[in-house]
Amino acid sequence: MREQIREARRLVVKVGSALVTDNGRGLSAAALEDWARQIAALRREGRQIVMVSSGAIAEGLKRLGWTKRPSETHALQAAAAVGQMGLAQAYEGVFSAHGLRTAQILLTHEDLTDRTRYLNARSTLQTLLDLGVIPIINENDTVVTDEIKFGDNDTLGALVANLVVADALVILTDQAGLFTADPRKDPAATLVSEASAEDTSLESMAGGAGSGISRGGMITKIRAAQRAARSGAHTCIAWGRETDALLRLAKGEQLGTLLYASSSPLAARKQWLADHLQLAGTLHLDAGAVRALESGRSLLPVGVVDVDGSFDRGEVVACVGPDGVAVARGLVNYPSREIARIARHASHEIEAILGYVDEPELIHRDNLVLL
Repeated sequence: MREQIREARRLVVKVGSALVTDNGRGLSAAALEDWARQIAALRREGRQIVMVSSGAIAEGLKRLGWTKRPSETHALQAAAAVGQMGLAQAYEGVFSAHGLRTAQILLTHEDLTDRTRYLNARSTLQTLLDLGVIPIINENDTVVTDEIKFGDNDTLGALVANLVVADALVILTDQAGLFTADPRKDPAATLVSEASAEDTSLESMAGGAGSGISRGGMITKIRAAQRAARSGAHTCIAWGRETDALLRLAKGEQLGTLLYASSSPLAARKQWLADHLQLAGTLHLDAGAVRALESGRSLLPVGVVDVDGSFDRGEVVACVGPDGVAVARGLVNYPSREIARIARHASHEIEAILGYVDEPELIHRDNLVLL
């Protein structure tokens, strides 16, 4: 299964607060510089990398001179606002030394449960990756409330892996991986090298919360791996201070714990589409569009002759050929009222008709499954 990681082209790398802030003593320049060096090497191999980084609150605590993490939401939000400035500046500096640009993205749970925000975030991330930019993602602690918090960035890492259809999620932590028991309490505990993310015995092996700086623990990493696996991404949990951890994992070395998924990201996404029972509407295609879909291409507006139903961007619709037979289904990039206006038109005409252009395709081939 380590071969799957070696062949991964798109990775989400999550680093925790204890590593980023040297156990709460402030941003660790050495750690950030080392990750930037390794990620720059992975970029030269043609891999796309998204970073999910904790550390804003911990850095804010240091800058404000607070020695203990507060429990009040407004105090945590204030610390996050102060610390996020330093976190963004630090990442910009270490990556620019390797000629790489970074982008800061702050997300809340609502951003990934609201269909429109989800699609907007996905499109932005895809564009950044296509441009060779390294997105640095964190939870938007400044505006979240208890009801919408991810609770830990391990969960956020898994959701981002789903968002960008990643091949793998790498969680760098202050532990060597998952052990059969807590190694601090049980000297007989052994490292779990590989296991299925769906193995129900994993949670019983995981301990409780980690340090006072971080909010997670091994249990949140196991649950994150389970989430990531549902979108087809494998998860590696490894010690973040291990020499060249990212490079060695990318070479397929047996480092840390690999929790593998049972299917590829694209296969998992398309299986979800194939099983989707609630269809929001129907696009009627001409024969040329049907042939294009059958050859593995995206659906363009020029091939749509009619629209049935009222639906929004991001909903699942059926694609029907001239004979009335459904040939595919997929996630649309435009609402029905706008598709009706751009149907039978070339993609380069979208902006002139709608006043804006979101995507050149009505349905991207990655979001489309043939029936």
